Amino acid sequence: MGKTLTRKIIEKHLVEGDWQPGGEIAIRIDQTLTQDATGTMALLEFEAFGCPRVRTEISVSYVDHNMVQLSFENADDHAYLQSTAARYGLVFSRPGNGICHQIHLERFAVPGRTLLGADSHTPTCGGLAMIAIGAGGLDVAAAMAGQPFHLTCPQVVGLRLAGRLPDYVAAKDVILEVLRRLTTKGNVGWVAEYFGPGVAALTVPERATITNMGAELGVTCSLFPSDEQTHRFLAAQKRADLYLPLAADETAAYDRMIEIDLAKLEPLAACPSSPDNIKPIRELAGLAVQQVCIGSCTASSYKDLMTAAAMVRGKKISPQTTLVVAPGSRQVLQNIIRDGGLADLVAAGARLDECACGFCIGCAQAPATGTVSVRTSNRNFPGRSGTQGDQVYLVSPETAAATALAGMITDPRTLGQAPRIELPAELIIDDSMLLAPPADSVKTEIFRGPNIGEPPRFDPLSDDLVGEVALKVGDKITTDHICPAGSLLRLRSNIPEYAKHVFTNVDPAFAGRAAALRGRKLAAFIIAGASYGQGSSREHAAICPRYLGIRAIIAKSFERIHTANLINFGILPLVFANPADYDLVAPGAALRLAGVKQAIAAGADTLAITATAAGKEFTFQVRLTLTDRQRLIVIAGGLLNLER
Repeated sequence: MGKTLTRKIIEKHLVEGDWQPGGEIAIRIDQTLTQDATGTMALLEFEAFGCPRVRTEISVSYVDHNMVQLSFENADDHAYLQSTAARYGLVFSRPGNGICHQIHLERFAVPGRTLLGADSHTPTCGGLAMIAIGAGGLDVAAAMAGQPFHLTCPQVVGLRLAGRLPDYVAAKDVILEVLRRLTTKGNVGWVAEYFGPGVAALTVPERATITNMGAELGVTCSLFPSDEQTHRFLAAQKRADLYLPLAADETAAYDRMIEIDLAKLEPLAACPSSPDNIKPIRELAGLAVQQVCIGSCTASSYKDLMTAAAMVRGKKISPQTTLVVAPGSRQVLQNIIRDGGLADLVAAGARLDECACGFCIGCAQAPATGTVSVRTSNRNFPGRSGTQGDQVYLVSPETAAATALAGMITDPRTLGQAPRIELPAELIIDDSMLLAPPADSVKTEIFRGPNIGEPPRFDPLSDDLVGEVALKVGDKITTDHICPAGSLLRLRSNIPEYAKHVFTNVDPAFAGRAAALRGRKLAAFIIAGASYGQGSSREHAAICPRYLGIRAIIAKSFERIHTANLINFGILPLVFANPADYDLVAPGAALRLAGVKQAIAAGADTLAITATAAGKEFTFQVRLTLTDRQRLIVIAGGLLNLER
């Protein structure tokens, strides 16, 4: 039986374990990336490892999130990141150079390599045949220090593509169709691997759109083969020498198969407020739209923006609608300037945002109250845009451009002949904003402003956990719910301050209530529904609750990255053995886990919790699925404690 491409690359990087889906493996990491919202803490954690220099083939520190410097904290983070990159041997991508995923695809991605990034959309580089995985900053710090990355050996879902995309149907519509079929839940421990005759017509930027938003599926990563499209892309980037043909064996066996005929797809949208709430554009046509945003790491390539530019050329956007355009990188911006696309967009009435994450993470262009915003980004969780009660629809650049012209959601297929945009054989390439570390890096002085803290030190696990339920929440709680982004990104390097805002949009009293339990030396617990921890890789959604005294989350199910982050900071990710018990545990209930440390050390995978509420006592069972290594981590109180 032949091998999948996923298995081929992973097996070449195996350090521990064998290809046995469901078992724990460890792989060698070739490259890492961090960005300023997660990277400041990741670099502080790297310093805590005491490693004199990064030990990967290449590690890149990007600045693309905290771009609106309204106070000193963001600038302090940038200065810290630039100085630590110089000191420890990372490449530093300066503010304004663009979004980490777009730049990494352009300038650093290599077929067949592994990439670990402190950002959930790191799988973007799977469009260039990399095993590219998003993780918490502490796992990335460990990889920079030369340690392997531990993960569950994945199952592989094969997505066989046939046919060609019709006019005005885009790569974004492909991944929206996959989300319609697989949803955002139930895909933990899987890799999505694309193959088949339909792959050949998809360019690398189109493939990257699909692998990027594959993060919303909850899969470990997504992957395309390396073929002539890959070679063409690398040649345009003047990196053709790095091309390597890679594909699954023709006889490869997949754990699940999905067939998609690209020719039968139509323009789609993810409706408020989940990336898997999919409807055809034709069913939404006519809905008034106040704002259209084109950009983000999902859809901000040369082809995306030149397509939108061609659609609006010689026309004006609706006077009731604002059009915002954010190129994914400085390279994209320079090339659409050269080829006239930016002039067409500006002439049509578009506003130009910085080459950054901006509107996607709620750091720019918050929509007006009660209005509809149509965006090409990857997430539309409630309030993520920066406006509570927002109505965000996720679409392709083609649908976005058509909507901006009409002032209402519009099927682009109604606009006549579609523009044909080819990727240039020659690109303007300017790496002057990528700073290589100096030869005498040990002489670099690290900048530490007043907002630069350090990773908190936490106590080891107690023999017994006794405390109260500090919060009860429902399904699909995202890391945006737990630790809001937007203007609060400035606090990412200051855990005591950031912790004050945990769950502030869900229950403003939560942080104070949890801190009060901590002051009484009681453990705090959170009760949750299914898919707890969706979304961003931000480990702050584990660090800050841990700082407030949270010792366990009891949920119906967890998402992959957040589970790893909870373990890394000594929080127990407990799963209801009987999901119906969720209904029995009320906020404020007293909980007791007796002998938990001993049970975990002995390898127990089921624990008993005694709950007391309104004078009544009952016991329920929870599952704790940990590897031997993870048991050592939670007993120590976190990975840094174990390393120390």
